[in-house]
Amino acid sequence: MKNKKAIIIALVAIIIICAIVGIIVYINITKSKPEDTLNAYVSLINEQKYEEMYNMISNESKGQISQEDFVKRNNNIYEGIDAVNINIEITETAKENGIYKVTYSESMSTSAGTISFTNTAKLVKEDKQYKINWSSSMIFPELRNTDKVRVSSISAKRGEILDRNGVKLAENGSISTVGIVPGKLGENKEDNIDKISELTGVSTDYINTQLSASYVKDDTFVPIKKVSASNTTLKDQLLQISGIKITSTEARVYPLGEEAAHLIGYVQAINAEELKEKEGKGYSSSSIIGKSGLEQAYEDTLRGIDGTEIYIVDENGNRLKTLATQDKKDGTDVKLTIDSNLQKQLYNQMKDDKGFFVVMEPKTGELLACVSTPSYNSNDFVLGLTNSQWDELNNDENKPLYNRFLQSYCPGSTFKPITAAIGLTTGKLTTDTTFSYSGLKWQKDSSWGNDYITTLTAYSGAKNISNALIHSDNIFFGQAAMQIGSKTFCENLDKLGFNEQIDEKIDFPLTFRKSQYSSNSNNTISTEKKLADSGYGQGDILVNPIHMASIYSAFANEGNMVKPYIEYNDGKTTILKENVFTKESANTVKNDLIQVVENPEGTATDMKVGGVTIAGKTGTAELKTSSTDTESGTLGWFDCFTVDNPTGNDMLIISMVENTQNNRDGGSHYLIKKIRTLFVK
Repeated sequence: MKNKKAIIIALVAIIIICAIVGIIVYINITKSKPEDTLNAYVSLINEQKYEEMYNMISNESKGQISQEDFVKRNNNIYEGIDAVNINIEITETAKENGIYKVTYSESMSTSAGTISFTNTAKLVKEDKQYKINWSSSMIFPELRNTDKVRVSSISAKRGEILDRNGVKLAENGSISTVGIVPGKLGENKEDNIDKISELTGVSTDYINTQLSASYVKDDTFVPIKKVSASNTTLKDQLLQISGIKITSTEARVYPLGEEAAHLIGYVQAINAEELKEKEGKGYSSSSIIGKSGLEQAYEDTLRGIDGTEIYIVDENGNRLKTLATQDKKDGTDVKLTIDSNLQKQLYNQMKDDKGFFVVMEPKTGELLACVSTPSYNSNDFVLGLTNSQWDELNNDENKPLYNRFLQSYCPGSTFKPITAAIGLTTGKLTTDTTFSYSGLKWQKDSSWGNDYITTLTAYSGAKNISNALIHSDNIFFGQAAMQIGSKTFCENLDKLGFNEQIDEKIDFPLTFRKSQYSSNSNNTISTEKKLADSGYGQGDILVNPIHMASIYSAFANEGNMVKPYIEYNDGKTTILKENVFTKESANTVKNDLIQVVENPEGTATDMKVGGVTIAGKTGTAELKTSSTDTESGTLGWFDCFTVDNPTGNDMLIISMVENTQNNRDGGSHYLIKKIRTLFVK
């Protein structure tokens, strides 16, 4: 009995709840307005939900057009003109003979600019809901159901990227498109397809799929692969096969290929995500856009805006009305400070290694070369990479896609001049400061446990800054950092731009890693031993190569760091940071670095070149995480700059090569051999 009562109570409760819900729904329906329906309809256009839009039109309208044709017509028009950001503002609503007339202003962004117009929607009530009496005039007021919307365009040219001498680094050239005319494959069709596959690297499955497409006839040209216009050997081989046809197509071309890929980057077709991000900026689904490097960084400057016209034609193709026009605007060229000959020469010196070169004019800050190796070919991305080619590039343990000159690295002994200059500038060191120690290893006291600072070479002279730089003495610079003190050391590194996003400060087009002296979130050097290690470029010290070039420029500019830049401006100089070192300190260190090369006991005597004064510093950075680590390897560095070069062509060079632990020349001297080629013909 109790259970029966409980069931009855539950049923009554359910009935009451349903009644309440029904009343709420009824109230919402009766409260809804025709304007709400129109706004909801426009929202669906923006979301490209054409099937749902069809559900909002009246039964009478559905009798005039099927869902399939409705979806196709709306899709073709709205997406054909790249319509986005469709907005309406309702100005008036009137009811006449059971029909609600809603007048509104509409605007939308398209590939030809903004289209604006006034329109009137007619709505009726069906099953207590407002439905739209739809016709093509809902898209554009003048558009009849038999009319079509056309888009014509004139392609704009993309700006080219030039080196300092006008040599093209990215140009508007042509590529070759290899295709097949099926009717000319002959009796040996399968054999010919196999030969084409072998030569092009395109699978036979892909070729057969393309040939079996519904549009293909015997005389149709079926594109199979894009190849470089200069690849005459491959094209000649392909043309020996029946059915092959090769056409020329306009495309972006990179004359330096691998030699400047990390710097220049490449362009490709825009993807859906980028198109969404660029809404309202004149991009279309067929646009080409910079994907990496300077092509991406200077996209807004380089891109051309196609001339576009959107217009209505009748069923016979007669033009009825122009809806929007946009004039063609070619992109603007970008001229760089880069010297393409220097870029090519240094790339070819390092192409088989993992490393980088950054070359800067030390007085002006003009970047003359930015090389990262190993590299990839920018042209391959324009021609189109197969999945296997992409996987090979992406999974290569040598990381050819990795841009090394944008990263930061442990600098090893190339950091010692910076420690010396900080010590001299702050008065914590003088040219007469000496430290007392003997042997090739040293520790402050037993509190360091088994940790020692070690150095490679014993020398008989005084343990002062000059001799310590000439002989690259780790122990001296470890003690020097301790004498400077952590607070002073860190404050002066901050003045040099450590822990600062330098690329933003100098408005550099590419983003590079910060330089740092600490791995702590509070930017402090945690222990005395780590401070000592930092003095000779170990510890947690990491430096970006472009930033390092600017720091080294202070030795060539009496204590002022110049701003590195890459967009040509007739050699104008901008100081990035003034008086980071005193004039006397900077000149002292510069003269000591000259002795690193000139002095017979200097670590870089092999860099000595007749007729040119060069200041330089060798460096080996150990990447090991502990005293027993034998796997992490070392980095070899050599940083140098010419001093008042008689030719007037001064250069500051920052260079690094990875995995030098097994190199019999040592990393620095391996690099010196390559850098010497710039001076010795």
